[in-house]
Amino acid sequence: MMSELHEGGCACGAVRYRTVGQPVRAGVCHCRYCQLRTGSAFGVSVYFAQDNVTELSGALRDYTFHTESGRAFTTRFCTTCGTSVFWRLEVFPDLVGIAGGTFDPPTFWFDVTREIFTRTRAPFLRHDLPDSSETSASYVPGGAVSGGT
Repeated sequence: MMSELHEGGCACGAVRYRTVGQPVRAGVCHCRYCQLRTGSAFGVSVYFAQDNVTELSGALRDYTFHTESGRAFTTRFCTTCGTSVFWRLEVFPDLVGIAGGTFDPPTFWFDVTREIFTRTRAPFLRHDLPDSSETSASYVPGGAVSGGT
């Protein structure tokens, strides 16, 4: 039986990737970091085991910062068009986050089952997913090292 394959890439087409199988998790994140990463009210985060993601083409640049919880957050974006395609969170060391909107059509083929950081959700968004929380289970305010976004 062949594993499920999905491909995607950046706005200019330089960066291309392929995933195998289903994501480990997929959700909507309203944290300030995802708002800044996307330039929108939230981010659609689709996480795969790193072995199930293959970068096919294109040059990526990394930008790393530390969250309020003290964990590293590395965004990977196309050096040509600037599309944020991937990210890595220290709190999930074996997972690769993929921007949900970068998958080829049908773009949103995965099930979104989580919604986190609803405390910073834009007031015009009123939909609650069954698994919603005001922060994240791994979030620890004030720079403690045991959490992340």
